Amino acid sequence: MLDLENVSVKYGNFTPVEDINIRVDKGEIVVLLGANGAGKSTTFRTISGLKKTSAGSVKLENEPIHDQTPDRIVNKGIVQCAEDRKLFPEMSVQENLMMGAYVHRKRKAKIKQTLREVYELFPILYEKRKNPAGSLSGGQQQMLAIGRALMSKPKLMLLDEPSIGLAPLIVDQMFESIQQINREGTTILLAEQNAHAALAIANKGYVYENGKIVVEGSSEELFANEKVRKAYIGA
Repeated sequence: MLDLENVSVKYGNFTPVEDINIRVDKGEIVVLLGANGAGKSTTFRTISGLKKTSAGSVKLENEPIHDQTPDRIVNKGIVQCAEDRKLFPEMSVQENLMMGAYVHRKRKAKIKQTLREVYELFPILYEKRKNPAGSLSGGQQQMLAIGRALMSKPKLMLLDEPSIGLAPLIVDQMFESIQQINREGTTILLAEQNAHAALAIANKGYVYENGKIVVEGSSEELFANEKVRKAYIGA
């Protein structure tokens, strides 16, 4: 579904991502592991069209998209759920969700059905649908950010650090929800520092260090990799 081939990205003289190769097949959950500043978020911004490649290509279903605008990329089926959620705090929960449905704004029946599906996935959002988004707890705000992304009915969802700042119980619930979204047909590319939780649900992963991919493999291979275990799993 998604192929990054020899992708590099520059900010002036700084190269936060250099010569990376990533493949995401339809129906997979793929995780990007690495510390803050390793290049994961830059990779997401590049896939989303918010940052242009300085070398290499990004392809969605074999079609190059690295020269396309973010709105066109969303229309093609890629949506990003950012690390800091970027909700509209003064707007209600439902108004925030409806913002995610903008690409389908002329298809009222489709929006209504998708909204129902989001509320079934996250019942607390239905209970608080009239409340300002800024009044929600951190876990509820993350649910809302994911729900808003789902409103565009993506083929591929980019989830950037969805567990950050959440209590362990909420983290478990969040990863269960991600699995459910995947089972219902959405391919997932996940950036995470919580390697144990992420690898438990992922098919495969890539490990970043200083803008480069240094290890890749199936979840089982990464769990068994001594370097990965010491650096990211604590064992």
